[in-house]
Amino acid sequence: MALPVARRAPYKDFLQPALQRRFAGTAAIILILSYLEALTLSRWNSFIWSWMPLGLPGLRALAIFISVLPIIVLRIAQSHTGIRTSNSPFETLTNVLLPSSTYDAIITYVISAVVFSQVYLKSTSEEAGIRWISQVTGRSRLNEHAVFFTTNLAVLGLVQGIANIALDQDRLLLGAIRTKRQGDEDARDDAAEGTTAMHWATKLGEWTPILVVRCGMLSITVAMANYVFLYHFMRLPAWRWAMWIFRPLYSDLPKYNLPPGSAPWSIWMLMRTIWASFLLCLLWYFGDIAFRLQLTREPLKNGQPLTAESKDPNGSLLNGLKSKKPRIKAFAMWELAFIARDYTPRRLSILEDIDRKDGPMWSQIYALCLDTVKGIERRIDEYGKPALATPGTEPALDVTQPRERITQPLRTNDISAPKPAAKISLVTNTVSKLVTSPGKTPMDKWVPGIKKTATQAADTFMTKEQKEAVQPQALRGQLGTLSLRLLTLPVVGPIFQQTFSRRLAKAVLGTPYAEISVYINAAYALSHLAVCSLTEDKYGNVQRDVPTIIRTFTTVIKKLEAFQDELPTHWTDLGQNRQCPPAAAVLAALKDGLGALLEAFGEYSSDLRLSRTDMRLAREAAQNEQGEMQAEMRQVGQ
Repeated sequence: MALPVARRAPYKDFLQPALQRRFAGTAAIILILSYLEALTLSRWNSFIWSWMPLGLPGLRALAIFISVLPIIVLRIAQSHTGIRTSNSPFETLTNVLLPSSTYDAIITYVISAVVFSQVYLKSTSEEAGIRWISQVTGRSRLNEHAVFFTTNLAVLGLVQGIANIALDQDRLLLGAIRTKRQGDEDARDDAAEGTTAMHWATKLGEWTPILVVRCGMLSITVAMANYVFLYHFMRLPAWRWAMWIFRPLYSDLPKYNLPPGSAPWSIWMLMRTIWASFLLCLLWYFGDIAFRLQLTREPLKNGQPLTAESKDPNGSLLNGLKSKKPRIKAFAMWELAFIARDYTPRRLSILEDIDRKDGPMWSQIYALCLDTVKGIERRIDEYGKPALATPGTEPALDVTQPRERITQPLRTNDISAPKPAAKISLVTNTVSKLVTSPGKTPMDKWVPGIKKTATQAADTFMTKEQKEAVQPQALRGQLGTLSLRLLTLPVVGPIFQQTFSRRLAKAVLGTPYAEISVYINAAYALSHLAVCSLTEDKYGNVQRDVPTIIRTFTTVIKKLEAFQDELPTHWTDLGQNRQCPPAAAVLAALKDGLGALLEAFGEYSSDLRLSRTDMRLAREAAQNEQGEMQAEMRQVGQ
């Protein structure tokens, strides 16, 4: 009787719980910050109950946390791996302007700001004078201080929502594994030592002063703009909106919808608005950076790869590498790179796993990683070529459709009857003869005279310089001059500039998003597993594929360098900077991997059937300055 085959757990069964635990850590950070902000709103009339979490401060902290909860849900729904690639910011704008996710983000930030404003207003005392309803001579009156306060925070949410889309704050940049070098302090070797928790906490501490400054600048800018300019235009609509909400609740409110003559513009109100905006921005920004740091942590659990708990670790990892979802594939490739560098038992299990249904474990990893690297070559080869038409897109002809009649049907009237003369027929025949008859048409007779008259008028009323200015060449030159002036404007110009870095990244790494860690980790894992096979591959399966790896890396490096050198700079690129950090980081990873292969297998080149030409081209392609990849990766991260 055959033994039942153990179910191979998919990779997402291990990745999703890890991400959920990290999300819980992010929520805990925001909840702690909400509690600290709730303490700033306490009245401190009691030494114990003013800070006790089980009392009013705890409820206030929970309400503040609920106001930020929609932003957390938004980040989970719209987060993506990789950088956004496009030829220019204007192209990015056209891509993000129509999808509903853009407006979902903006509306979510506005809702979060409005909810927080109501929590803040409810937490203030009656003496502060910013509650919605105030009692004047025994009658209820709408307080415009509350209208101004809520409007300001709603504008803050609108601005932050637009900034979230424009700056692509939903992106998650995963880490990349590279060869450890002696004296390299930036090497990501903390994962194998089990210090990842300290790593993200340290990063959060480093970001704290930067976030505080950003929150202060944003809150002051929006509050001043609303105080000086914006509220003048939004005052009447905001007042009517507030009256429409509160009139059913307070029957003694005035029936008219006009705001009072004196607006709530005072330094005291401005400072209170700035402080509330600052508190809200702290929640947004700390939640954003905590979310990024937590969800981009290494795919490890207790110092071991995520799939270590699986009954079939290699099968689960292979499932992740084959995934069509970019995030799952990126994390699986990252874990494979960790295994290739730090975990010898798992590395041995990969090389010794030869009894799989679709082939040995190494062969499948080799094919997947090599296909990832070849994706760069395919994009370079397809660049500039027109898209091929998909077969079967042309509509099929209906075979039952009757054929078009090529002759007029037989007439059934009396052929001996006289033919009626219609005015329409006479006009039609006249026009037909005029069009089809040989000779010159009336227009042919008039055009020379019109041209002659126009030329004489130009000679009479226009100077030589004016006539030269209206020539097509001069008009094109003037249009080009205006375009260059537009591109040099400080704010508007960069939106339309197609920089070399953007165009190269889009052409080489794909669009709309490009996760460069996938290519770097694939190159590292493939090369390092091959190097380690010299002492760990007891079956000799890897050596058969080493020549193909070397040739592929050489070809991709050569094509990428040639494409980078030959790609022309766009005329809108005023900076003329031909540096592309994402492409340079991938190129450096390929060179590092190729260099490691040549160093390990160079003396066995004849046994591997690598010709002298292959080795010479590979050595030329592997030339790389030490530290290039570290510098480029730091630029990409910034």
